[in-house]
Amino acid sequence: MEARPLKNGGFSYRYHPLGGKPIPLGRDYANACRQVLDMIGQNDAMGTVKWVWDRFTDPDRPAPRWKKMADGTRDDYRLAWKELDKTFGKMQIARIDSPMVARYVNIERAAAPRRAAIEKSLLSNLCRHGITLGVCKTNPTIGVETPPTEPRTEAPDPGVLRRFLEWLEKQTPQRRIIGMGAEYASLAGNRKVEFLDLCWPQVDRPPAEIRREILAGRVKLSLGEIRVKRAKQRGKKRGEVIEVIEITPQLDALLDRLEALREERGVDCLYVFPTRDNNAYSARGFKTLWQRSVLLAIEEKVITEETRFTFHDLRAYYTTVHKREQGKLPDLHANPATTARVYDRNKEVKRRAL
Repeated sequence: MEARPLKNGGFSYRYHPLGGKPIPLGRDYANACRQVLDMIGQNDAMGTVKWVWDRFTDPDRPAPRWKKMADGTRDDYRLAWKELDKTFGKMQIARIDSPMVARYVNIERAAAPRRAAIEKSLLSNLCRHGITLGVCKTNPTIGVETPPTEPRTEAPDPGVLRRFLEWLEKQTPQRRIIGMGAEYASLAGNRKVEFLDLCWPQVDRPPAEIRREILAGRVKLSLGEIRVKRAKQRGKKRGEVIEVIEITPQLDALLDRLEALREERGVDCLYVFPTRDNNAYSARGFKTLWQRSVLLAIEEKVITEETRFTFHDLRAYYTTVHKREQGKLPDLHANPATTARVYDRNKEVKRRAL
């Protein structure tokens, strides 16, 4: 193995097989050593689940399936791996069978059925990649049922949501932005991943003078629209479905407050919901600040443990109110049945008799 110094510091590594061309190994020394041991057949860990995981997530040559995953899915899988590694990490992947998977999912992880389903999904992906690498022949997760998980059934109470958002508006600038992000999700129904990097050029609004005329009813024009890419699209539609959200008076007022906060900072920031240093929030950073805000709100008795809600519940709030006010479900998924099953939390369904 050869180490080649780089101009900007560090090394790149490559392996010289006898009588062959050099094989690049990347810049990570430990990973380069593992690759060499694999090639000469002296890696004792070869064929273990940990060995497959390292190749599935290899920073230089990741598995095609890992490469296509969204950052949020990758974070979920990294968290799932920490649990899988405890049970299966040192085990040869070819020795895992369906009864082992069934016991792990339904007995060992019975207390966390949702996490168990994600861990089973990761193990399935690792087995598929193991087949590609030639270290196992079958996928033992196929046919193994996971404990049923019921979607949440309660949407945030409007009064509780309003009180929480009003409290956030009086907090630090970054908590105010988190609160306005929550308000946006409740009004537009977008996922976090769809609006965390929302930029002002995606917000198309008439000038302030015309908007005032529209809101006063003297001009019959639209208040504008917001264009975002729909997340969780597969195949050819990946990144191609654009959601065009009509701006309502409530959403227009929220955008005015966001612009006012932007002017307070005195920086011409590109992002609608910026971090302290005027960049887009990462999913993890936004989630951390949201959870801290919720815990502080509970401590100050703004909300209670019984009335607290998840950020994703705001999407259900939007769906529930939309159906109640508009009489139909919003277009959130390619399959409307998914929207109805997961997000519609109305307890009363109205219809007209003949």
